[in-house]
Amino acid sequence: MNLGVIFAGGSGNRMQTKSKPKQFLDLDGKPIIIYTIEIFDNHPDIDGIVVVCLESWIEYLKKMLRKFEINKVVDIVPGGKSGQESIYKGLCAAERYAKAQDEEDCIVLIHDGVRPLITEDTITSNIKTVKEKGNCITIVPATETVIVVNDDDSLEIPTRSRTRMARAPQSFYLKDIITAHRKAISENNKEFIDSCSMMNYYGHHLSTTEGPMENIKITTPSDFFIFRAMVKVRENQQIFGY
Repeated sequence: MNLGVIFAGGSGNRMQTKSKPKQFLDLDGKPIIIYTIEIFDNHPDIDGIVVVCLESWIEYLKKMLRKFEINKVVDIVPGGKSGQESIYKGLCAAERYAKAQDEEDCIVLIHDGVRPLITEDTITSNIKTVKEKGNCITIVPATETVIVVNDDDSLEIPTRSRTRMARAPQSFYLKDIITAHRKAISENNKEFIDSCSMMNYYGHHLSTTEGPMENIKITTPSDFFIFRAMVKVRENQQIFGY
């Protein structure tokens, strides 16, 4: 079984929106979160989707799922006080669903609700890599120089050809990632920025697959303009068959 766990629990302060969280901003009458969920819903190898959502927006999300005929969402759970806690709540919902279906080797693809430019091929590659290597982090090459600032203010500059940027999905066997989360909880370790950081900390070797450069996280107004442009490009590709 392969489940998407889509995180849409943030309030989006950097987006500077006043009436809606960024994941519910509309493009052509459709919220960003629905663009994202649709890719997973339409993928033949995705068996179900769990969405972690701002509690006050859950009913609105349910309405949008009905409107756009999304069929694979099996649970919607409210987010936690942090991204780490929200992901854990989503994983617990995935665990409940997998147990109800008597599935022991469930794969989860953890994805940001505001990364709507994910592709079917990237989802396929994530699932394949988890089956072969145990986990999969979607990456893209770094296109600018990355500088690491140490605690003593000294700098490290990794060779760009060896530097990658982590994106999403970040995919694992459910039993592995939820065990890591529970270990972090038992140790009161609440500072992990994402799932791959947690898995690396607890000694898991991480595998990767390269995703598309346009698979950006919509965080700022300029990101939204890029998203809008890419949607138009994809529409034109479908119309003209290229």
